[in-house]
Amino acid sequence: MTVDLAAQCLGEGPPLVVLHGLFGSARNWAGIARRLADRYRVHALDLRNHGESPWTEALDYPLMAGDVAAYIEREIGDGPAPVVVGHSMGGKVAMTLALLHPGRVGALVVADIAPVAYRPGLDAFAEAMLAVPLAGLARRSQVEALLADSIPSPGIRRFLAQNIVEDAAGGLRWRLNLEGLRRDMATLAGFPTFPADRTFSGRTLVVRGALSDYVGEAERPAFERLFPGYRLATLKGAGHWLHSEKPEAFVDILRGFLGAPAPP
Repeated sequence: MTVDLAAQCLGEGPPLVVLHGLFGSARNWAGIARRLADRYRVHALDLRNHGESPWTEALDYPLMAGDVAAYIEREIGDGPAPVVVGHSMGGKVAMTLALLHPGRVGALVVADIAPVAYRPGLDAFAEAMLAVPLAGLARRSQVEALLADSIPSPGIRRFLAQNIVEDAAGGLRWRLNLEGLRRDMATLAGFPTFPADRTFSGRTLVVRGALSDYVGEAERPAFERLFPGYRLATLKGAGHWLHSEKPEAFVDILRGFLGAPAPP
């Protein structure tokens, strides 16, 4: 069963759909959306169990891809299919969407993830967030401080703490379904199995961070099988969160692939 996804929309022009990564939300892509809004109608979505979208017990990539397909049908309609850009977990949702609902994807951009199973490694983030005693806390900075013992990186703590919002009583709560995400972490680290004849022949760009190890030579055969003719671009000086580390360079690569010139 699909859920109605929350979205932040900006700009006018052909549709472009953005899908965030694990523990992220549409708001993480606001800067990229502003840069692209001169040429595109950008739809930055909150995937299920994230941001302002509904929480569900069931969570896997075909379900999340179905949510996105339903959003495209409802909000974009039967005109030109959108460009779909996905980072990390959102990249896997985007690839699954392209393979299961190819008519809903005009072009595909996958940011620093491959259509393969990775070793689960982010359980510790969910556990650290669940361990924060939110009762009695009043500021996001307090949450960041309490995460410091478990998560050494200030940047990652800041990113995770963006999911803190006020509850109805004026306290703090997580916008994420952390229990559900922790339970399904192995599924999110994996990727669906598709029959040998299932491919996406549309235009596909894979952008990897030069300092990231998510997309290496070992992952290229999976792209070649599922996305024949894909193009690979490497963003120098960027790690896994390449769109936030090098936003201007990321947008330049995206514009080059899509043939959209930068604004004067």
